[in-house]
Amino acid sequence: MAQAAADRRILLLGKTGSGKSSLANTILESESLFEVYHSSKSGTKLCQSETKTVQGRNVQLIDTPGLFDTDPDAPDFKREILNCMIDCASGFHAFLLVLKVERFTKHELSVADVIYTNFSEEALKYTTVVFTQGDQIEEGLTIEEWNDSDTYRNNQVQVKKLLNTVDQTVEKNGGMCYTNDNLKSVQEKLEQEKAAIRSKNQNLSEEEVNIKAKENTFNHFWSIMATVGAGVAVLLGFVFLKK
Repeated sequence: MAQAAADRRILLLGKTGSGKSSLANTILESESLFEVYHSSKSGTKLCQSETKTVQGRNVQLIDTPGLFDTDPDAPDFKREILNCMIDCASGFHAFLLVLKVERFTKHELSVADVIYTNFSEEALKYTTVVFTQGDQIEEGLTIEEWNDSDTYRNNQVQVKKLLNTVDQTVEKNGGMCYTNDNLKSVQEKLEQEKAAIRSKNQNLSEEEVNIKAKENTFNHFWSIMATVGAGVAVLLGFVFLKK
């Protein structure tokens, strides 16, 4: 089913220090929705999803732990991954692979290679590479002067171009989201729960139905994981990669 033009669900991928959280804040025109860590250690330990209307689009961004930097078998990590899957069970419009351009070394190339190797050809059709922090402020210039000296550097100009690229990706893919068997299973269970809740509790609001359905869906898949010992790789296929 084609998605409404105003809705965009975007997954951010990248290694530690690539600037994923900063990019997310820039896209959502915020300074604090996603916490930014200035260190060599992985800042984003858990998945975080935020939604905001940006330039006429309802944009949902999902920030993920740095590739190679987070233990994918940690219980808290698994819970957050599952919650994000439930939030975005209908699929993603785009994957943004975030790389830090001024240190594009063999390690960065290996990240791109791992993603290329582990993602299906279909998933690559939804992937855009974003280079961050590529320019440095010239000595003696304020941030405002540096931005004003070249419209290409202006954050909102870049956000507009990036969202236009996402729009083009959606159009090239026939308006369809990327999905896989795991996401489809979550979506099917979520819809079943909504239908069951509505039939038993007709006085509940749609928001209350959605909240309860997500809780039930989470408990269902979490119990399966506990029973079979499934890791994140089993849940997501290849979306989140293990070391």
